Order: sequence, then structure tokens, then C-alpha cells
Amino acid sequence: MTETENRVINIEQFRYVALSIEEQLSRVIVGQNKLVHNLLVTLLAGGNALLEGVPGLGKTILVKTLANVIACSFNRVQFTPDLMPADIIGSLIINISEEGQRGFRFEKGPVFANIVLADEINRAAPRTQSALLEAMQEGSVTVGGTSYDLPKPFFVLATQNPIELEGTYPLPEAQLDRFFYKINVPYPTEAELIEIAKRTTGIEIPKTEKIATGQMLTAMIHLSRQVLIADRVLQYIAKLIGATHPDNPNALESVRRNLRIGASPRGLQSIVWGAKVEALLDNRKAVSIEDVQKVIYPAIRHRLLLNFEAQAEGVVPDMLISDILNKVQIP
Repeated sequence: MTETENRVINIEQFRYVALSIEEQLSRVIVGQNKLVHNLLVTLLAGGNALLEGVPGLGKTILVKTLANVIACSFNRVQFTPDLMPADIIGSLIINISEEGQRGFRFEKGPVFANIVLADEINRAAPRTQSALLEAMQEGSVTVGGTSYDLPKPFFVLATQNPIELEGTYPLPEAQLDRFFYKINVPYPTEAELIEIAKRTTGIEIPKTEKIATGQMLTAMIHLSRQVLIADRVLQYIAKLIGATHPDNPNALESVRRNLRIGASPRGLQSIVWGAKVEALLDNRKAVSIEDVQKVIYPAIRHRLLLNFEAQAEGVVPDMLISDILNKVQIP
């Protein structure tokens, strides 16, 4: 891919690299096609992903395999209750020169990588979780009054266990909003369990190949931004976002009854960027209504904050999104 990186890529090259990455991931990950696809869309849109599922479903191995397929820097941070913000972003340490002069030197933390795996992010206290806020939004960190740029491209891929498990801390709403997608990780089927056993309990371990580099990903992200989107489609997305706000005069009864807060403008941006990538993957240069309906679930499910009554009744955001899609008219 080296010779392609020095020029603007086209849609055929975009699709070839994207499908090749998916194929490499499928060598290690059994099934989970929607999970793999949504993670790839997140990357090609330049966003950060939150993967939620109970332990043992392959969230960590998926991200590590992705890092193996892409030739760029990768760091993993295992979040624990005693983890401090400086353990992630780095800290100032005293440095003594050969002449005996003392000063401060910034020691970079593991966040300084192209792909950062924040493993079990909800195992750490909110103070430590929030250390990633500036990195995820601005692509930089500030220590001692000095701002340090992170490598480009930069992705945070976080995993978390469901919040009802003991010893976890729900992510702050402000940080949830900075995740491009929240991707649910389901249990494998019976056939997939059998295939997992065959692949992981034998002598040979599935191997992957390098498919792309950080520079290639940057070029692909740039191309996805150029996809056309009609005003009619934008109007539809705005209607969908507005329909999630319980104080909206036209809000659905289910939304008013179950939601405290609806999706933010970042949710709208995630839908637009995700739909643009979906269009390219489908060999199209313009976003369709179907693209929007395909990406809305992972784009805003973590941005809909349920009230206490809804949580007690077992309501989940995807139920409300389905209701909104069924009742909001297409312009």
C-alpha cells in the first residue's frame, strides 16, 4: 500500500483495503460480523469506539487483532480501580543533566499511540476515565500547562463490562458522548462456539497480515469526508435527533416517558460520518436514507440517558430508537 499513500485514494482502493481488513479480522474472530463491521466503520470515520459485553466474548482480542492488521503504534491500558490519570497521559518527572542542573521532563504515557486499547474502562474511577476526554476530543493532552499533540491518526477503542457487574463505575455522560459508536457484543451462537473451540484449542493459531498503515487510514478518513449528502437526508437526520429530546413539542410518548436527555449534536455528526463510510463501502458516492437507518443504533444508543423508571422497567435505548425510526416520517 506504500505507493498508494502518496496520492489521493479512490473509492475502489478504499473498498479493497476495508474489505481486506475485515477478511483478516475474520481469520481470528468467529462470527460477530456486525461487530467487526461497526468497528471498521468507526475507524474509517476517524472516531472512537466503546465495546460493551460480558467478559470472555473476545472484545480485547478483536482490538489487538485490528492493531496487528494495521501497521501503526499500539498500546494497551488495563483499567483498574487504583489507576491514576498520570498512568495514562504521562507526567512530569525531575531530570538532572550531566552538569547537575535540575529540570522537568515530560514522560509520555501509553495514550501516545495511534491505537489505544482502554481495556475494561469502567473498572477505573471516573477521575481516571476522564483523563481520556481531551485526548479523544482534541487529539492532544495537557500536562503542566503545556499541550502535547498525539500521533495521527488517533483512536481510542475501549471495552467495558455491563454496569450491573460488581466493581464497575458507569462512564460519565460527557465521556460517553465522545465515543463515535457504542457497539454491543452479543453471545456467540452454538455453531460459532464450536468454531471457536476448533480455532483456539488446537496447535495452529490463526495468523494475520499487515493490510494498511496509519497514513492509509488517514487518506481513507479524508475520502469519507468527501461523500455527498443531500439536504433531504440531513433534514431526516435532524428530525431523528430532535425526536430523541423529551422536551421537544413533537416528541413521542415513549421518549417523554423514558428519557431524561436525548442525543447531542455529536450524535448527529456520528450518524453523518458513519453513513458516509457505509455509502463508500457500498460503492456509492452519496448517502442514502438506508445508510442513516443502518448507523443510527450504534451512533446514539449511548447518548440516550434513561430515567429511573425506564431502567427499572428494563427499557433499553435500542427500543426507543426503533420506535423513533418507525414513526418519524422521511422528508
